[in-house]
Amino acid sequence: MSALRDTQAAWRTALLGGEPAGALADLVAGGLPIDSRLAIYRHHVATSLSELLESVYPVVCRLVDRRFFGYAADAFISACPPAGPCLFEYGAGFPDFLVRLEPCRTLAWLPDVARLEWAMHRAWFADDATPLDPRLLAAIPADERADARVRLDPSVTLLTSPFAVDDIWRANQPGAPEILVSADAGPVHLEIRRHGDEVFVRRLHAPAWAFRSALRAGSTLAEAGERALALDESFDLAATFQALFGDDVLVAFTHLTRRETP
Repeated sequence: MSALRDTQAAWRTALLGGEPAGALADLVAGGLPIDSRLAIYRHHVATSLSELLESVYPVVCRLVDRRFFGYAADAFISACPPAGPCLFEYGAGFPDFLVRLEPCRTLAWLPDVARLEWAMHRAWFADDATPLDPRLLAAIPADERADARVRLDPSVTLLTSPFAVDDIWRANQPGAPEILVSADAGPVHLEIRRHGDEVFVRRLHAPAWAFRSALRAGSTLAEAGERALALDESFDLAATFQALFGDDVLVAFTHLTRRETP
């Protein structure tokens, strides 16, 4: 088993552009030269990973042109090769990589467009979850309810950006009408999630976004409410809390020493 792991590690290193000696030792001479055959394998891996990134980030690709996207993808693959076997998890670091990529420095909005696309990709592959029955939370004594912590649907991502990245994304969908979009029309506070067989992107008001974001981070209901009220003293905490159930976004809660329910 150790020999197999060593062989797999050597091939992974070679195929992702590292030292090829360990992999070349396993190739049998014949036909094409050994180094040419390895080059073919490397090209296939790089092409497959680049196509994978393009499928996850189609709007980013459209915005920068496919040739430049290929350059950026190749650079990302070299710097951040896959770390695990599940390729649907690959590409999470691409938005941050774009921040560091010198030719993208003038496209300040591009990494956030990529973050939106990754959130949508993540939502598609998130685990299914059953919405929380509101009667379970209502059963907690009123004077203790503020200390409860809730868990949001695993497909939910809460994203904020100084740029109108949702407008940019919609304007670059197949068949979308040609309209002029101002990236500077932000800031925007977005919730991305899967509901049924669709992934939705919608804007939230800043206090509501802050409330849900705090809950996502593990704050109690009281702490999340304080964060929202700090942005808007007139924030309707009760209505916003009820909206969590109307949106089927809660899937579990913990209360003091009680275990997570359900």
